[in-house]
Amino acid sequence: MGVMCCSVASDGVMYYNGAMPEKSQFIAPDVVLGKGVRLGVCINLYGCAIGDQTMIGPFVEIQRGAVIGSRCKVSSHSFICDGVTIEDEVFLGHGVMFINDKHPHATRADGKPEIAEDWQDRFVRTVIKRGASIGSNATVLGGVTVGEGAIVGAGAVVTKDVPPGATVVGNPARVLHAAA
Repeated sequence: MGVMCCSVASDGVMYYNGAMPEKSQFIAPDVVLGKGVRLGVCINLYGCAIGDQTMIGPFVEIQRGAVIGSRCKVSSHSFICDGVTIEDEVFLGHGVMFINDKHPHATRADGKPEIAEDWQDRFVRTVIKRGASIGSNATVLGGVTVGEGAIVGAGAVVTKDVPPGATVVGNPARVLHAAA
């Protein structure tokens, strides 16, 4: 299939080296990987860009159009969809989910399955600023910005912008501590 991939190191992590992927990885030919990217097993990457020295854990999917900066850590079981930009040095805990459609539907009004063109008018972008940390099992709804150095607590549901340096928790996420 002519896709790029990695080799397994003694720590069990895959390191990009331009070779063929593990059978448990799908890395599409249009993926852009920076230098020193580390990739876990059982991942799906297509049409995305991942910066230098970023680590992608196992069981992660990163969709076409997503951009991840340098020196980030994306923990296992996370989902990063089209329209998400993650700046440098961001931490994502296990099972972090992003959403890019505020009103998803399975079918059109005529009952036929939706296709990509059907939701383009509902598509929203999300930005996670440099140095932010997002806790395990958090969900980030589309159209928000998580500020530089902000912390999103585990399990939080982020429905609106998070100020730089703030800590937010809960559902919906609310500010627990503002930046000093």
